[in-house]
Amino acid sequence: MFRTSDIVLIAVMVSAAALTYKTKREAEEQLAAVQKIQSQIHYEEETIDLLKADWSLLTQPSRLQKLADVYKSQLGLEPVNAHQIGSLDDIPVKPVTIEDLSSQRLGGMADNSSKEPSDGKDPVVTGSTVQ
Repeated sequence: MFRTSDIVLIAVMVSAAALTYKTKREAEEQLAAVQKIQSQIHYEEETIDLLKADWSLLTQPSRLQKLADVYKSQLGLEPVNAHQIGSLDDIPVKPVTIEDLSSQRLGGMADNSSKEPSDGKDPVVTGSTVQ
């Protein structure tokens, strides 16, 4: 009935149709992915435009001057000048005594120091031990 060439031709046609369907399905998936990315790009561009508009509104010189006047008049705030900022050298150094140190920092040594006889002088602190 069917010749071998007819069967081969039918097999080739079915394979070609399956390959065409597979290619079409992959192309549609890629198109959907491209459309999704384009919609995300459009959304991000709109968001950027809104943020730029907000930024330009918030940084208007007249608005900033009004805020500065409000802070100065109603809250009594003044701008910082260079003379207000000190250095670490300006801070006085306080001598460390046993009473200033907590017993937690010395691991209970401060509590035990009161049990030792006192000769009227402050004990010398070296590292984490009391001498």
